[in-house]
Amino acid sequence: MGHGRVEIRQLHAFSTEPLAIDFPFARALIVVRSQRTLKKSGITTTESRYYLSSSPPDQYSPQEWLNLIREHWGGIEIRNHWRRDVLMGEDGSRSRQANLLANLALIRNALLSLLSERLGEQSLPQFRERFCSSPKQCLAILAAA
Repeated sequence: MGHGRVEIRQLHAFSTEPLAIDFPFARALIVVRSQRTLKKSGITTTESRYYLSSSPPDQYSPQEWLNLIREHWGGIEIRNHWRRDVLMGEDGSRSRQANLLANLALIRNALLSLLSERLGEQSLPQFRERFCSSPKQCLAILAAA
């Protein structure tokens, strides 16, 4: 986020029973503890994040687990959030109502999925520009779906 420095302090992988936690394929619970120091205030906070994996806990070293987690979230950010924000202004929403934001994200994802079938060789920004200048084309795609 650029608001401070994040330092990973600990990463532990624990074995888990899939049915006990109601995730049928979960084999490992990964716990990442990190510290963040805010630049402006100098305040340091500690945070724990939890991840489930279908891989056994001893399959990867702590550094490998961390790399997998970073790659996963980096991919999500690039594939989903970036497209919704840049093309549809998602971060500009002033609402803080969780249900509304979740529903709008679902609608945006569905629309992006539908539009990606029609992209051809165009990039998403080119596609958006084309449809902003011709809303009838956009409505025709939605009506045909």
